[in-house]
Amino acid sequence: MKDGKRGQGGQPASGGSIPNRILGTLRDALAAAGRDATGEVTSGERTELLPRDQRGPGGQAPPQSTGAVPQSQSAAEALRDAKAPSRHHYEAAEPTTRVARGGAKDAPAMRVGDAGKTQVVRGRPKVAHGDFHQDPVVGWLVVVGGPGLGAFRSIFEGNNAIGRGATQRIPIDFGDNSISSEEQAYIRYDSMDRSFLFVPNLAKTNVVAVNNKKPTGAIKLEPMDMITMGRTQLAFVPFCGEDFDWSELADLKV
Repeated sequence: MKDGKRGQGGQPASGGSIPNRILGTLRDALAAAGRDATGEVTSGERTELLPRDQRGPGGQAPPQSTGAVPQSQSAAEALRDAKAPSRHHYEAAEPTTRVARGGAKDAPAMRVGDAGKTQVVRGRPKVAHGDFHQDPVVGWLVVVGGPGLGAFRSIFEGNNAIGRGATQRIPIDFGDNSISSEEQAYIRYDSMDRSFLFVPNLAKTNVVAVNNKKPTGAIKLEPMDMITMGRTQLAFVPFCGEDFDWSELADLKV
């Protein structure tokens, strides 16, 4: 205490100044409220974490003065105010995220050609049909039996030679050596009448079958017809036909 007058046992003398006794009690209450298990104390308008070497006995931080307190405020009210969170105990930090609103002058301009950014298409998009990326696919042969089960091969417009060799337009190269390496058979698609024809190569000794029948000439293929070559079974799946053909695209370059 500022007056330095104490009685026996370290207690304040009865004749001590009443204002000094009130201030001392408030200081002790505020200092106790500012301590916690981590050694944090409230000083002014900031919360600081003191190093371990600056803490008092038992890991407690030394009490610090918080400034003058009005004499009309009781110790209980001061303790309650000290425990209540206040904006003054925190420093204002620079925001890490900025929101750019429409029409803001400082908002960065979005360039349409920026790589890695998704562009939003509003309204009905206009799709252009230019040159083909590759020969247009008109159907598929799917392996449903034998070596290569689950694989498929594309069928293209015009004449397609089927064989085991890699040079064939439809290579059935999954390890079935009972298929001729070249021109075991042919599949033809004509965009004029939108039909598929299967033509066996009768010059080959290996016999092919369509739906378990051995054709001796060109036959028309229907969806999901089964073509057997050696130990391989292929399902015919058309893409073009009566419902669609690539020629229907009006702006397609021919």
